[in-house]
Amino acid sequence: MLGQLIRFGIAGGLSTVIYSAVYLPLSFYVFPHGRAVLAVPFAFAVAVTCGFFLHSYWSFRGHGTRDQSGKQHLKFIAVQGVGLVLNAFFTWLFTGPLHQPNWVPLIPIVTITPVATFALNRQWVFG
Repeated sequence: MLGQLIRFGIAGGLSTVIYSAVYLPLSFYVFPHGRAVLAVPFAFAVAVTCGFFLHSYWSFRGHGTRDQSGKQHLKFIAVQGVGLVLNAFFTWLFTGPLHQPNWVPLIPIVTITPVATFALNRQWVFG
């Protein structure tokens, strides 16, 4: 499991860089002030696409089974939906009611969301 956690952290780090590279320009330059949450679905879609391949073929390599029927893909999408909701909530909370800069939601997005999605991916998707 330690190897999986390390690989998950590296792949997650790459996904976070991708997420940030899409989220930050959109939240600062495209969407109006106070509407950073609108950038979340776009950033998440790009990051999750990369993340699926990284996690499926590398992070959880050799763990569990790979289902070719599409069920595993649906489970992965469901887990990512949980991540999307968490990211949107953190972004809304910090940039909306708490009036923080657009980069502040990246702190819980980088620390809390990965822990939740790792547990769900390991047990339910790739278990």
